[in-house]
Amino acid sequence: MNKAAENKVARFAAITIFPEMFAALTDAGISRKALEAGLWSLSCWNPRDFADNPSRSVDDRPYGGGPGMVMQAEPLMRAIEAGTNSLLNAGAAKSRVIYLSPQGRMLDHAKVMALVGELSTGQGLVLLCGRYEGVDERLIELAVDEEISLGDFVLSGGELVAMALMDALIRQLPGALGDTASVTEDSFVAGLLDCPHYTRPEIFQGKKTPEVLLSGDHGKIRRWRLKMSLARTRKRRPDILRDRALSAEETQLMAEILAEESQEQCGEH
Repeated sequence: MNKAAENKVARFAAITIFPEMFAALTDAGISRKALEAGLWSLSCWNPRDFADNPSRSVDDRPYGGGPGMVMQAEPLMRAIEAGTNSLLNAGAAKSRVIYLSPQGRMLDHAKVMALVGELSTGQGLVLLCGRYEGVDERLIELAVDEEISLGDFVLSGGELVAMALMDALIRQLPGALGDTASVTEDSFVAGLLDCPHYTRPEIFQGKKTPEVLLSGDHGKIRRWRLKMSLARTRKRRPDILRDRALSAEETQLMAEILAEESQEQCGEH
């Protein structure tokens, strides 16, 4: 593989005590096909392999007391250093450490695309998967560049978050999806929720496919899909629209949506 091709590979190193969990990405679906195509690579580094005790434990009780255990800084630091070196030795121009944490910035499409841009320049990502009550704060201060959260809830560990992040990144890599339009028309790509989708049969248990989708008029179909995206976003995620500057077409469609809602409400009374 030449240098230019090497730089196009998205490189990940996961710091995890459960490396077997990542088989969900490497062994199935789009991510497996992209891996086989050489679009990305993953190495897993178990902090237990860097522990200085016979039991290979990497956690201890928190200073000050309290429930649960805290992951120790030293074995994690060694694992991070090993993961970082593996990325650099594989050809990464540099690397960054991301800690998957409930205290981190909420992951969204804009952040996904920013990270895809970093990967495209040859930067590798070290993904630190915490467990228990978290990791020693000093490790975060010394080794972590950024914290990312999947949402305002708590999981048993960072592995699921790391895999969700990786999946979101991998599907954006050129060549990962057979149909490039699938990427550009996803939810949030245009800043809105996705429109409803239909496939055969035309009628299912009495419910019909909208006539416009059967019309063959691509202009009307595009406009209908945008209108449905606006309506769905307004209903389910109004917070998205509060921060969005609507285009002239979107403003017109939103007026139609509001008028239709008003008519429906009047009909109910």
